[in-house]
Order: sequence, then C-alpha cells, then structure tokens
Amino acid sequence: MKEKIRTAVLVSGGGTNLQALIDYEREHAACPYTVSLVLSDTRTAYALQRAASAGIDTRIVSPYAVLGGPAAKNAGKDEKRTAVSAAVLAACRDCQIRIIVLAGWLTVLSGAVIREYKDAILNLHPALLPKFGGEGMWGHHVHEAVLAAGEKESGCTVHLVDSGCDTGRILVQRRVPVLPDDTPDTLYARIAPEEHLALVEGVCRLASSFAIT
Repeated sequence: MKEKIRTAVLVSGGGTNLQALIDYEREHAACPYTVSLVLSDTRTAYALQRAASAGIDTRIVSPYAVLGGPAAKNAGKDEKRTAVSAAVLAACRDCQIRIIVLAGWLTVLSGAVIREYKDAILNLHPALLPKFGGEGMWGHHVHEAVLAAGEKESGCTVHLVDSGCDTGRILVQRRVPVLPDDTPDTLYARIAPEEHLALVEGVCRLASSFAIT
C-alpha cells in the first residue's frame, strides 16, 4: 500500500476548498494524500472549525500571532510576509509536511519556504491564468475584472507556486461560461464547484507523483 503524502492546507476564510479535500480523502480509500495540518493567517477563519471537526491539527500563523501585537502593528507588508512565511515553514517542517496547498490563502509566501518546497506548493486561483493573476487579484476582485473585460469564459486554475505571483506551472484548469447577466456573485457561484474538483485533482496528481511504494 502506498504511503499517503502528508499535506498542509493554508487558509484564510471559510474553507470550502479545504472541506472538499477532507471529504475526498474520507470517501476514497485510495486517496494519495492526507490532510495533516491546517494553517490560517487569520484566527477567525471558519476553515479552522472545519479542520478541528475533522480532527486535523491547526495552527494560526497571522502576523499578530507570529510577531506579537505591537510588532505586527508597526511592521510593513514585506516584514509581515517574511514572518508568516517563516512560521509556515517551521510548522511544515515540524509536522513533516511534503505538500503545501494554498486554498483561499491571502498572504504571499516568500523566502525559504518557496525554495525548500520547490515544486511542492499548489495554489488555487479563481480565474484562467495567465489572465487575471498577480497582486490584488483574489476573490471577487478577480470576478469583477473578468466581467469588466467582457470575457466569454472564466474558471479556475491549480498551479505550482514559484517566486512570482500566480506565475508557476499550471497543472489543472476548469472552465465555465460567463453569462450576459452575470454579477461577481453569480460567476463565483458557477466557478466554486469547479474549484473543488480542480483542487482535488491537482493535489491527487502531485501526491501520486510523490507517493512511496
């Protein structure tokens, strides 16, 4: 039997994509990954409750948790990113994580974690990269930009993370039509189920390539 690949999922919000990974693992005995750790850059993320309900170890790696209140308040964006990235790396090392999945995670990772987990970090993006990627392109900002550009289709992308922002190698894309009367909310509602499928496919594909016989 192949060893399941220990996977960390990084979250910032509700955790519906985390839930999709948890559900797939629970329902498929041959699932090649196991969600062993959930990290959040905000202490109020509902995803933490989903993880706790599934018996998964959780840790908060927000700037306030990592730097402390006064230091975090005075820290700049780069300092916060560096501190959070270092905390992510330390937690993943501690839990012997082999794959890191960014599922609605809003902090841009940088530094040693990118190097140490080269080709082992996946990100889910709510558009068809390389379009509508980069700084500031997350959540409804992406869907607003897609509608403003008059696109006929959108979707989601699962890609490897490199030192850029949404620039790594694409593993999975799923597409949906953009309808004439779409709003950011209705477009998101059409894309969300595809995100769940794409993320599970991407993590399974990467974990299978790592699996030990």
